[in-house]
Amino acid sequence: MQTIVPILRYNDARSAIAWLCEKFGFVELFSVPDSGSMVRHAQLKLGTNIVMLGSVRPDDGMVSPQSLGAATQGLCVFVDDLDEHFERARAAGAEITSPPQDTDFGSRLYHVRDLEGHPWTFGTYLPSLGQ
Repeated sequence: MQTIVPILRYNDARSAIAWLCEKFGFVELFSVPDSGSMVRHAQLKLGTNIVMLGSVRPDDGMVSPQSLGAATQGLCVFVDDLDEHFERARAAGAEITSPPQDTDFGSRLYHVRDLEGHPWTFGTYLPSLGQ
């Protein structure tokens, strides 16, 4: 069960929703409102996980990396078939910052930036919740 849900802000959240669905395979569950340039809240699903996003707005102190000129966080996402996911993102024109590689901790991963500069790592590593 997912208990931590990332929240992202985009200058153009409508375009971000379409981009994330096309390039990374997310599915839009809903957005509020469902049309117009402003997105108050949206949820996207990839596999069994959710990310939330919305438009940049002055009341919450969050900005897009595009506005800041740097990212202050990154997202790491487990995928079953890393190479297939990479090929989808690459073929769709996503900005790959590091191609698939094997790590010294037993994972395979690649790095990519979304249309406004949020860094994403897709990989086969799934952290253990063991104590």
